[in-house]
Amino acid sequence: MKKIYSAQNFAAYIIYELNDMNTFVNAKSLQHLLEIVKKQWESVFGYSPYKEQTYTLLTHGYIVKEVYDAYKELGEQPILEPAKEWFLTYGDFQLIRRPFAVPAFSVEEERLMRKILRNYQTALLVHAS
Repeated sequence: MKKIYSAQNFAAYIIYELNDMNTFVNAKSLQHLLEIVKKQWESVFGYSPYKEQTYTLLTHGYIVKEVYDAYKELGEQPILEPAKEWFLTYGDFQLIRRPFAVPAFSVEEERLMRKILRNYQTALLVHAS
């Protein structure tokens, strides 16, 4: 069954996992990782992993606008936690601002995501040395 997630959920997963691996991630590298995720996901599963529209701009490269807007204020700083979303339950009067959730990946999806993040971490280490 084809599951399509939100790019914000992928961003949350990437941020949590890379922070657990003590690996640097900022707004620009997050966009780069989302591009890799999309390409590899489409290659393996045959469809786009997230519903948001993507753009390729000469000045910024690959962009998922919703994710870009959520993290652009951080600039080159490391991202330590996912962006927040506003949540209002129908009938409630209290707004809740909470981090975007991590997707409930299948075993295959999780394996692909871990592979992408390990490759990213390895590339950073090779580049640093």
